[in-house]
Amino acid sequence: MRMNRRAFVRWSAAAGLGASAAACSSGTPAGGAAAAPPPAPSDAVPASIAALKPMTDGIVPISDAERTARMDKARKLMAGNRIDALLLEPGSSLYYFTGMKWGLSERPLVAVLPVKGDLAYVTPGFEEKRARELIKFTNDVRVWQEDESPYKVVAGILKDRGVASGRIGVEERLRFFIVNGVMQEAPAAKMVDAVAVTAGCRMIKSPAEIALMQRANDITIAAYKAAFATLHEGMTQFEFGRIVGAAFKALGAPDGSAGPQFGEYTAFPHGSITPQKLKDGDNVLVDGGCSIEGYRSDITRTTVFGKASQRQIDVWNLEKKAQAAAFAAAKVGVACEAVDAAARKVITDAGFGPDYKVPGLPHRTGHGIGLDGHEWTNFVRGNKTPIQPGMCFSDEPMIAIYGEFGVRLEDCLHITEDGAKFFTEPAGSIDHVFA
Repeated sequence: MRMNRRAFVRWSAAAGLGASAAACSSGTPAGGAAAAPPPAPSDAVPASIAALKPMTDGIVPISDAERTARMDKARKLMAGNRIDALLLEPGSSLYYFTGMKWGLSERPLVAVLPVKGDLAYVTPGFEEKRARELIKFTNDVRVWQEDESPYKVVAGILKDRGVASGRIGVEERLRFFIVNGVMQEAPAAKMVDAVAVTAGCRMIKSPAEIALMQRANDITIAAYKAAFATLHEGMTQFEFGRIVGAAFKALGAPDGSAGPQFGEYTAFPHGSITPQKLKDGDNVLVDGGCSIEGYRSDITRTTVFGKASQRQIDVWNLEKKAQAAAFAAAKVGVACEAVDAAARKVITDAGFGPDYKVPGLPHRTGHGIGLDGHEWTNFVRGNKTPIQPGMCFSDEPMIAIYGEFGVRLEDCLHITEDGAKFFTEPAGSIDHVFA
């Protein structure tokens, strides 16, 4: 089973707390020595973290008018791509267009956005009342009972909208069993890729979206800054992750999390589950973020606990130079791959790599970000998509040196008419990673 970075962070933190709990139950240490004082409760946080205040005043959610405009844009893109209707289920795209949040289960809830005609929903019958509390922009809500086929109801909507034999757009996260079910009930329809519609809308952020992402980034920096001040010898990466999570919660972003790594494990791009204890001279890498009204942040900071060696300083400075090169290359009209090339050149010119080999930069330089932590489009070789105003990306080249350490500096940026603008002030030096 593949695990995304956010899920990995949450799993790692839970594993660490479980290990701590097991250690607390062990009683007298081996050898008969007097037991050490019991550790602090797992939910205890430093006073400096508990003293943090929410940073959520003045947040402005996305308006219904903006969501209506999004659906209008989707219909224009559908027409341009010969797509007659778009199928959506709960997730970031449904939320993007309608503001509706709903969990996934084996019982489908599906929205049908036709190129012409009203939006329609299909919901389990016993969930109708709850669904209607959340549904906007339409009164066409159709139900299926437990002994009925939801796909037949979807096919009925397609027939009513005159597209039973049309081209039906499938949003890329729509689960196969739903696509297959609709295909069985609407055999004359042709299922087609709808990324041109979903990405075509979502890649370009509005000022309202940019504002929400800015707040998420501001909160993330505040959480990191407070948590980094608590680093101490002997701390485990799980303890530090818990403190970062507590900082997010205190700042008003309870879904915030981070994946800390220490020492040689900072070379693992998405971390290691190996238990780690912080010691003098260790690299400390923390990667994470939070969401505000669904809009994500993604920030990484790398520093050294204690005194840095010249090797650590040199690699850190090289990483900063690579991040700056990527930022400078991110100009309107430039192909996304040029940003990756600019960062990668800095690193390979210094003798690392080449290409994606380690020691060196083993992954793309950046990814799109918005309602999903990773979304369209990417700073990666081969991606010739031209950069446009409103696009948002991470800027995160990395230098991974297995057996030694890794350095990644990550800040997100958005594209203005005048070029790239960071949401956050990049790290200044290895011992001053916050402005």
